[in-house]
Amino acid sequence: MRIGELSERTNTSRRLLRYYEEQELIIPARCANGYRDYDERLVDRVMQIRGLLDAGLPTRIIKQILPCLDKPRIIHFADATPEMIATLELERDRMTKRIRCLTRNRDALADYLDAVRDDNRPGSATGADDSPA
Repeated sequence: MRIGELSERTNTSRRLLRYYEEQELIIPARCANGYRDYDERLVDRVMQIRGLLDAGLPTRIIKQILPCLDKPRIIHFADATPEMIATLELERDRMTKRIRCLTRNRDALADYLDAVRDDNRPGSATGADDSPA
């Protein structure tokens, strides 16, 4: 697919997709005419990258963990320093806290919606149908 379709399908600007390519986060094939040809699998890859960026990871870390997202998983980190491992552990723990917070917020929103729906059902105290039968 062309960059415009990938952009549309991932809701990611073309400029940002080119940046991902520059950072070697995605690697499109090239057609004979030099145009980029984005494989279908890059739709998921771009969504994963965006999720990791939204979680606060820098692109240099994302580049290193992207192989962990592929199947089969082939992971070789010859340059994994103790500092890198510590950074990844901190990021993992920060994500876990954020997931817990988001889960609590989602559950509170779901409870609120349930209560609002219950109040608006016919026959409820506030949603009673007062029209004549």
